[in-house]
Order: sequence, then structure tokens, then C-alpha cells
Amino acid sequence: MSGRSRRPWARAALPLGWRRSSGPPRGPGPSRGRRFTSPLSIRTLAAQVFLLQALIVLVLVAVASTALVVQGRYDGEQSAREKSLAAAEAFAHAPGTALALRSPGAGVRLQQAAEEAEKAAGVDFITVLDTKGVRLADTDPALIGKKAEGVGPAAAGEAFTETYHGQPTDAVRAVVPVTDASRRVVGMVSAGIQYANLAHVLNDQLPILLGAAAGALLLATGGTALVSRRLLRQTHGLGPAEMTRMYEHHDAVLHAVREGVLIIGGDGRVLLANDEAHRLLDLPADADRRKLNELKLGPGLRRLLLSGESASDEVTPAGDRLLAVNTRLIGPDGDAQGLVATFRDTTELRALSGQAELARGRLSFLYEAGMRVGTTLDVRRTAEELSEVAVPRLADVVTVELLDSVLRGEEPTGAVRQMRRTALRASRSGTPLQPVGEVIRFVMADTPSVAALRRGKAVLVPTLHDAQDWRAQDPDGARRVLEYGIHSLITVPLRARGVVLGMVNFWRAADSPRFEEGDVAVAEELVARAAVAIDNARRYGREHAMAVTLQRNLLPLGLPEQDALEIASRYLPARSGVGGDWFDVIPLPGFRVALVVGDIVGHGLQAAVTMGRLRTAVLNFSSLDLTPDELLGHLDEMVTRLDTPTAHEDDRAPLTGATCLYAIYDPVGGHCTLSRAGHLAPAVVDPEGRVTFPDLPLSPPLGVGGHPFETGELDLPEGSRLVLFTDGLIESRDRDIDEGLDMLRSTVAHADQTPEETCRALMTTMLPEHPSDDVALLVARTRLLDPSRVATWDVPFDTTAVSRTRTEVSMRLTDWGLEEQAFSTELILSELLTNAIRYGAPPVRVRILLGSTLVCEVSDGSNTSPRLRRAGFNDEGGRGLFLVSQFADSWGTRYVAKGKVIWAEQVLGRTPEPDLSVLFDEIAF
Repeated sequence: MSGRSRRPWARAALPLGWRRSSGPPRGPGPSRGRRFTSPLSIRTLAAQVFLLQALIVLVLVAVASTALVVQGRYDGEQSAREKSLAAAEAFAHAPGTALALRSPGAGVRLQQAAEEAEKAAGVDFITVLDTKGVRLADTDPALIGKKAEGVGPAAAGEAFTETYHGQPTDAVRAVVPVTDASRRVVGMVSAGIQYANLAHVLNDQLPILLGAAAGALLLATGGTALVSRRLLRQTHGLGPAEMTRMYEHHDAVLHAVREGVLIIGGDGRVLLANDEAHRLLDLPADADRRKLNELKLGPGLRRLLLSGESASDEVTPAGDRLLAVNTRLIGPDGDAQGLVATFRDTTELRALSGQAELARGRLSFLYEAGMRVGTTLDVRRTAEELSEVAVPRLADVVTVELLDSVLRGEEPTGAVRQMRRTALRASRSGTPLQPVGEVIRFVMADTPSVAALRRGKAVLVPTLHDAQDWRAQDPDGARRVLEYGIHSLITVPLRARGVVLGMVNFWRAADSPRFEEGDVAVAEELVARAAVAIDNARRYGREHAMAVTLQRNLLPLGLPEQDALEIASRYLPARSGVGGDWFDVIPLPGFRVALVVGDIVGHGLQAAVTMGRLRTAVLNFSSLDLTPDELLGHLDEMVTRLDTPTAHEDDRAPLTGATCLYAIYDPVGGHCTLSRAGHLAPAVVDPEGRVTFPDLPLSPPLGVGGHPFETGELDLPEGSRLVLFTDGLIESRDRDIDEGLDMLRSTVAHADQTPEETCRALMTTMLPEHPSDDVALLVARTRLLDPSRVATWDVPFDTTAVSRTRTEVSMRLTDWGLEEQAFSTELILSELLTNAIRYGAPPVRVRILLGSTLVCEVSDGSNTSPRLRRAGFNDEGGRGLFLVSQFADSWGTRYVAKGKVIWAEQVLGRTPEPDLSVLFDEIAF
């Protein structure tokens, strides 16, 4: 049993009426203590308790009754004041009162009204006074014409209530001024309740209050009697003899326990000492009733017992023993008139407690290490945390060496003869050990480090002065280490998943004790925990690097060259470093440019892979020269197919929720068409710096399905800026979307900002250093193609118009200084125009555009798309598009609202050189 569980009697004072007797105990076993007897019976004590409780209840009931009477009188008077004030105000503010006071015979007109109001209001009187206080009307006619006292405040325009004492009677009254339309006092109205009537009402309530008090007294007295009777039942009617026998049993237990108990009176005399107290304190047989100063207790213990203060497990020497002493003051009503002390022998537990304290310190150290090592997923930082935790709690110097492959995030190899010092920490400066970054080689077969690597467990070198194998590897270095004061070593291989990652060396120096076997277990446990953290950091670093490399390769490595837009872009991943946001700039035929911004739900490697798939799909669909709504429709179908898991893909994260914005800008006229799938609308900044968020049709995110995609159109003046972004730019935990849009508006509202300056301002103003979501930003400033470099012809639907159009186009090329391109352009135009008139539908139009390249476009009203094929021997046609493909650098077809456009593009300054052999074979047929 513990000390606290064995001494409940040490804290209790003796009950009322009990006394101590010095007769011999009748309990089992020898005893030198005292026993307790009782001269009073339990019934006598119960009667005393009952009378005391009844007296207390009687006093409480009397006080409560008096308080209720006083409160009732106060409440009645307050109610009378409110009732009188309400009656007086109602009569004074009645519509005819002021008029009657100013008319002749006011008393007669107001007398009947006052009597009726007095009956209706339930007051004892209502009096109408003139401005001098003379009664004009009163419910008591005998008072008419007499002057009322104490109404001066009302004559001055202030209503008031009071308890009035005087003639004609004591009353609670209210006096209210009567004012005319100009707020001038023309009279007064007084209403009240006579004090005699009020007291009569209160006196009527007094019997009820007294009756309630008497009932409460009877209930309390009955409850006290029931409690006393229950007390007798719970003690089973035990008399003095039975209670004495019970206390004799307690006395026997007191002297049988293996814990010393000492009871000391207020005069410093010993009242009781059990057998264990005699043994531990070496008390004489006649210690009872002797003073503490007369006993040989030792100065420390005597001072503690005489101090009059409580103590808990106070360790004090007593002879050749160490005692744990607990003391508690005893006495009625908290007055200290004695002391109870208990004693436990802790001499035998001293050594065990020292070992337990050491073990507790080691466990605390390992717990702290678990909290501090591995806080980051960085290999080098984790090694540094290991050294910081171990110094100086475990060692004076700690070094950590790791394999180069581990530092690079690669799988550790079997070659462990060479490592790189990654961390070094010492309790004092000037350590002679090799610094961080140097290579540590293990060349001697019998050194402690090599032995630890070979055995796969820690090696202890208690005294380095005697370790010849350690000194033989580097005698000069060993000498410097010993001169520094290092004298003991534990070297531990750093292993995870059965593979060696490095080595950890713990050194002690100066006055620190040398390492022991107990320290080896702590060092191994610490290194094992650190090894798991380092291996996790290595694997995370490798996977993170792979994911970042993958994402960087999936994102555009650079913006393509084009003439329609001046573009700047930014991409900032979230804290994870890998995300699913992306952007793209795609040149299209006819100097048009497609701008794309998308957002994949989630972060990490899977989001990056999904982003790459969608970006590739957009690139492929854009090569078909689709409109924005058609492209998003195809992309939505693809996401729906990808989002349908197979039997082996139940755990694959869904793609539904991906958003995308696709825009096509045409520099011929500055026309822009846009379509968005669940994405935020772009910001448009006009040349004057005004910012708008156009109301574009919004379709559901990709993968939802079942909804058509719509296209919005914008006409952008030259110099306008189009700002496309993902929600990570404007939304965060600290602000909602509306606040973010307002910030974006104020940041880009500058007329002279370039796209690069706009990107820099947005990233600086709106984003923290490490955003919680990915951010993709694309800013494009529009340019217009010079109208002089655009030529258009409407061609009659007749083959005879081909030669005339060809001649006009040739003349325009001459004006542009492109005589070298004339032949190939005429050939391309002839084939395309003839094909449109022969197989297409009106209207037919020819347009040539001059920019960084020369583009020739032929449009017609047919939706039939020509295709390149090799003509047969007997075919009359089929060779035109083949010739176009030989003389043009690129060509293709795109569909418009009414018909199609076939285009061919030629690079300026370079004469096309078709394959003559193939061309000859094609023409020969």
C-alpha cells in the first residue's frame, strides 16, 4: 500500500464527546498506543443535532418572513405610484382638459369628469388645480376651493410622484401639469391612493405570508426529524459499546500498518505513536505524553514537526534512515491545536528511485527527440536536427555522415566506405573534427566505425586513449581530438529498411562522464528514429523532384513567337510544389492566337499528370482550328471518358471539376471569341486603364456533361490588356473572391503598364510567399494588323474570275515588294479558288494577309472539306491540293459560321523548293 492510501485516520479530528483512555487495548496483537471510548450515545448526539437544526431553521424563516413583508410594502407603494401617475397623466392629457381650464366655469365642467375618471382609474381621488394650486374640481366636493400643498414642481411644468403626508390625508399621489398648445402650464391634475387604504391591502396579505412562513417552518422541522431518524437507521442504532469495539478495531489496524503515525498535541506533546513510528524513530516506551524536545528525533525532523506547517513527502534524515514525512494540522474550526505526521522509510527506495529518474530522463529525452527530429522533409535539415537534439543532452559533440546517393535523393548503394559529413554540432567551439561537407572514408578494417557498419549495430569505445585501432587510422587527427578533450565515443550506423544511409558519432569531452552501456541503447533508439525521418525525407525529395520535373516539362517551356499579342506569364505552385493549374499560348492560322488557362482540382503528382493530359488534348484540338465552344465540347467528352473508372481503377481520383478558359484573338479587327467551362471570366483593361470583367456565358466545369458550351465575343482596341488567371490568384483563406477581384482591379488599372509589369504587380500585391493554391497568370496586350497589309476580294462564282483575281493579287504583292512570292502565290491561289468555285458554294472571297509570313485564304459557303490525295492515272482532278502542299509551307481548313476557309501560309524571304521528282510524277499522270 502507498503512504496516502494507508493513513485516512491521520487527517481526522476526534468526534464530539469522544475521549482518549489509557487502558490496554482489546484488539488483536500487542500495542503500546491508546484506544478510544464514548460516554454519549448516538441517540443523544442525534437529539442535539435535531434541536440545533430546528433553531437555525426558525431563525431563517423569521428573517425570510420579515423580508417578504418589507418587500410587499415596497412593491405595493411602487404600484400605487405608477397607478396614480397613469391616472393623472391620462386626465391631464385628455383633449378637453386644457380647453376646459381656460373657459369660464371650469370647476363645474371638470367636476363630473374627475368623478368618472376616479371610478374608472381605481384611485382614491382625482383633483384638478389651477396654476396656483387651488382646487377647481375634486372627487371630494368639500375640498373645492382649497389650496393644495407641495405642487410647485408641477406648476413649473414637471410631473412627479410622492408619498404625501398632510391634509386632507396621507396618500401616495402623482401631480401632472396641464399644458396648452404652446406648452404653457394652464393647470394641474393630481391623482392618488390614500395611505390608509394601501396599508389595509398590505395588512390583508400579512396572514398569507405568515401562514407560508409557518408552513416552511413545519416542513423544515419535519425534514430535520427525518434526517435524524435516517442517521439512526444508517448507524443501525449502535450504542457506546459497539462504537468502542469498532474503534478498537481501527486502533489495531493503526498499530499493524507498516507506516509510522504520530499525533502531536498543541502543546508539543506526543498523543499517539503507533508501533511503526516507535521503530522508525527509535522512540522510548514511555514516549506518550512526552514533549518532542525530550525525544531524540534529530534537528531536522524536530524542526519540521514543531513548525506548525503542513508538508508532503518531505525527505528528512532520522539516524541512518531517510524518512518521507507527511504532516497535517488538526483542530476544530481550522484552529491548529495539533499535528498528525506519517513516516515512510525511503532508504531502500533511494537507489531504485535514482535509476527510475535516470530512465525517466532518457525517456523524456527520446520523446523530445521524436518531436524535434524530422520536422521538415529535408535530408540535411533532419541530420542537423539530430545533432541539435543530442548536444548537450547526450553528447558534447555529434557528427552525422550520409551517403552521397542519399543526399541526392537516390536509393542508397551498397558502397558504404565513403560518406559525406552532413552535420556537426559541439557544445563548445574549436572542435578538431572534419567540417561539414568533407568526405569521410572508412579504410581501416578494425576501426569502431567499420565494425559498426559490419555488425549493423552500435559500437562503444569507453576510453579513446586506449583505442589503438581508432588512433591508427589518423594518428595526427586522433592526437588533436584527444587534446581537445574528447575521450569517449559511441558510433551508430544509420539504417532504414535494412539499408545503411550513413553514420552517427556521439563524442563526450572534458568533464563529462564516459559513455556506458545504458547510453548505447539511447543512442541506438535516437538514431533509429532519425533514420526513418531521413529516409522519408530522401524519398519525398526524390518524388517531389520527379513531380516538379514532370510538371515543368508539361508546362510551356517558353512563349511562341507571334505578331498578334504581347504576352507575359507567371506560374506559381502551391506549398506542395506541384499542382494542376496551367496556361498555354497557341498560334493559329491567319495570325490568330489562342490563349488557354485551366485549373485541375487538387495538388500533387496526379494533378500534374492530369494537367499534362488536358494540355496535350487542347493542343491537339486546336490544330483542328475549332471554335472555342467546339473545342471545350470535345475536351468535356474526353474528361468524361477519362473520369469513368474501370474495374482496376476504383481508387483513382476523379477529374470532374476541372475548369478551362479558351480564347481566340484575331488581330484583323481586334475580335476575340471566348468560351469557359466553370472558369473565372478574364479582366479586360482598355488603353485608358479602365478595368471590366465582361459578362461571358458560363458553362459547367469539364466532366459534368449534359450542358452545351457557348461563346462570348469581345472587340478589343489596340493596346488593350487581357488578363487570364486561375482562382488561386484572387481567392484565399483571408479573403473571398469579390475582395480578390477588387484588388486585381486596382492593381491593373494603369494605362501605361506592360504585360510584364502587370504580372509582376499582381504577383507582388496579391500573393503571399507560399500560396495555398496554384496560380496561373497570362497577360496579353493586343496588337492590330496594319489595314494596309490586308487585302480582300469578293470573287464571282465563275471560273473566268480566277485569272482576274490572280492578276489583282499579283499586283498587290508587287506593291508589298513580294515579287519573289508572286509565282507560288498565284499557283496556290489558282488551285484554291478554282476548287472553291468548282466544288464549293457562293459567296467566294479571297483574302491575303502580310505579317511575319504571307497567308492566302479562300472562303466559300460550302462545308465540304477538301483532302489531300494522290490522283489516279485516269483522274481528271485531285492534283490541286497536292500542288498547294508542295509550294506552301503549311495549309489547312477551318470552318466558320457560314462555310469554310482554306488557307495556305508561306515564309517570307524563302523561295519554296518542291520535290521535283514527285511533282513531275504527279503532273505526268
